[in-house]
Amino acid sequence: MKIAQIGNIIEFRDGLQGIVEKVYENSVLVDLTYMENFDQLEVDEKTVVNHKNYKILFE
Repeated sequence: MKIAQIGNIIEFRDGLQGIVEKVYENSVLVDLTYMENFDQLEVDEKTVVNHKNYKILFE
């Protein structure tokens, strides 16, 4: 399993995408405002995603 680094763009949970802001031992902190449709989604600006639950789109 490849672990995302700060600045990588990842995809998780039904197509949500974000930019990795911080890497933890078992997860990453993701900024979701990267998505164009962020305002319509009614989700928080940031979330934590376990390393097992995302794929890296851009490094």
